[in-house]
Amino acid sequence: MTILDRPGSDTVLEAPHGTAVLDSAHLGDIEGALGRISLSDTARPRSLQIRLATMLAIIGPGLIVMVGDNDAGGVATYVQAGQNYGYSLLWVLVLLIPVLIVNQEMVVRLGAVTGVGHARLINKRFGRGWGWFSVGDLFLLNFLTLVTEFIGVTLAADYIGIPRYVVVPFAAIALIAIMASGSFRRWERAMLVFIAITLLQIPMLLLSHPDAGRAAKSLVTPGMSGGVTSDAVLLIIAMVGTTVAPWQLFFQQSNIVDKRITPRFIGYERADTTLGAFVVVMGAAALIMTGDWAARATNSGGRFVDAGAVAHLLGQIDTTLGSMFAIVLLDASIIGAAAVTLASSYAFGDVCGLKHSLHRGFGDAKPFYLSYTGMVVIAAVIVLIPGAPLGLITTGVQALAGLLLPSATVFLVLLCNDREVLGPWVNRPWLNVVSGLIVSVLLLLSGILMATTVFPGLDIVSLAADLTVGLAICAATVFGVLRWSGRRRPKKQWPDQPSFELARTERATWRMPPLTSLKPVSWSAGTRLGMLALRGYLVVGAILLVAKAIQLGST
Repeated sequence: MTILDRPGSDTVLEAPHGTAVLDSAHLGDIEGALGRISLSDTARPRSLQIRLATMLAIIGPGLIVMVGDNDAGGVATYVQAGQNYGYSLLWVLVLLIPVLIVNQEMVVRLGAVTGVGHARLINKRFGRGWGWFSVGDLFLLNFLTLVTEFIGVTLAADYIGIPRYVVVPFAAIALIAIMASGSFRRWERAMLVFIAITLLQIPMLLLSHPDAGRAAKSLVTPGMSGGVTSDAVLLIIAMVGTTVAPWQLFFQQSNIVDKRITPRFIGYERADTTLGAFVVVMGAAALIMTGDWAARATNSGGRFVDAGAVAHLLGQIDTTLGSMFAIVLLDASIIGAAAVTLASSYAFGDVCGLKHSLHRGFGDAKPFYLSYTGMVVIAAVIVLIPGAPLGLITTGVQALAGLLLPSATVFLVLLCNDREVLGPWVNRPWLNVVSGLIVSVLLLLSGILMATTVFPGLDIVSLAADLTVGLAICAATVFGVLRWSGRRRPKKQWPDQPSFELARTERATWRMPPLTSLKPVSWSAGTRLGMLALRGYLVVGAILLVAKAIQLGST
C-alpha cells in the first residue's frame, strides 16, 4: 500500500488498493459546490431524488472547463464571426459538440480511474523527455493565454470607464483570493457564481433581435457569407482552436482527481461534461448573433477590430446592451484566467511530485499556491506595461494553440488505449475511429494555421485542399503499415488484465495501480514513427513561430 500524509494532520493515510493517488487530499468525501457525498456511503438508493442529489454534488468540472473555454479569446472570435460573416458560420458550432464531448469524455475516464493528473501520466508512461516537452509547451501557452485574459479585462473596463490600473490589480487579487481559500467547495461555488453571470447572454441575445429562422437554417446548412475565402477559413480554424484547447485536457482531469470523483461516478461526470458542451456552444451562438446585430445596426459588417470595439458599437445601439456585453466579456476573462492558471498549477504539482489540491490551505501547499499567484501577478504586470506587444501576444496564442492541438489529443488517445492505465475502461474500437478522425482534422487545421501564420501570402483555399489530400494519403499509408505489421506479428495476450466483461460493480471499483508497478509502454514501429514525426513537426513549428515573432517585433 502507498502511504500518504493526511492534509492538516501528522497522521498517515493508506491509499486504498495500492492506487496511484499522489496527494492524500485527493482521497475522501466528494465536497461539491451543490452537495456532498460521503466516502462511507457505498450503497446509495437508486431513487430519482438521490440521483438528482448525486448529480448536483458531482456537477462542476465539466461545466467549468467548457464555460471557461468561452474566455476572452473565445468572445472575440465569436463576435468577429458574427460581425464579419453574420449567422453563416453557426454550423461550425454544431460540428464542435461531438468533438468536445468525445475529447473530454476520455479525460473523464482518465481522471476518475487513474486518480492522477494528465501531466503525471504523460511523464510516467512516455518518459521525462515527452513529459517535459508537452508540459513545457502547456506552461508557455497557458501563461500567454492568461495574458490575453487580462487584455479582455482591460477592454471590458475601458467600455465601463474604469482605468486599467485599477481593474487589472483588482482582478488579479480576486483570482488569487478565489483560489487560495483552502476549500475546494468554496472555490467551486465561486466559479459557479461566475458561470451564472454568463446567463446575461440570454437577455443580451434577446436585445440583439435574433432571427430564429435564419439561425436554424445556418445551423444545419454549411456555408460562408461571401463565399469560401482565406479569411473565412482562418476564422473557422480560430473557432475550432478557441473551443478545443489543450489546457482543457489537463484542467478537467486534475480537477476530477481533486474533487475525488471515482469510476463509480463516471456516468454523472459524463453528464456534467455533456451539459457543459451544450452550454458553451449555445453561449458561442449567442455571441455570434450579437456580433451580427452590432454589424447590421451600425453598418460595420466586415470591420471587426476587437471585442472592446464591439462593446462600443453595441453601446451606440443600446447602452444596456453594450454594458451587458462588457460584463459578459469581463466575466469570461475571469473564468478563463482562473481555469487556465489552475491547469498550470495542477500540472506543476503533478510533474514535481508536490502537494497540489484546493482542499489544502496555503501553508500546506505553498509551491502549488505560489505557482498560481506568480503567474497571475506576472501576467497582470505585463498587461500594465506601456507599449507591451499585446497584439503580438494575442496572435501568438492562437498560433501556438493551433500547433499544440494535435499533439495533446494524440497523447490523450494513446493513454486511453493503455490497458495498464485504464484496464477495463480503455477505448472501444469505434471510439478510436472517431478520435483518429478528430486528430486528423486537428492536424490539418494546425498545419493550415501554422503555414498562414509564418507565410501570410499563401492561398489558404488551395493550401487546405493540398493538405487534405496529403493527410489522406499519409493516413492510408499508416493504416496499411499498421495492418501489415499487425498480421505479421502475433497478437499480444493480456491474461492478467481486466476485460470489458467485468461485472458493473467490479468496473466501478477498478483503479489504476501505482505507476511504478505498471509494465512499460511498448510502441509499435508505426506508432514510434508517427510520434517522431509529430515531435519533428512541433520543433519545426516552434522555431518558425519564434522567428516570426522576432520579425514582427522588430518591425
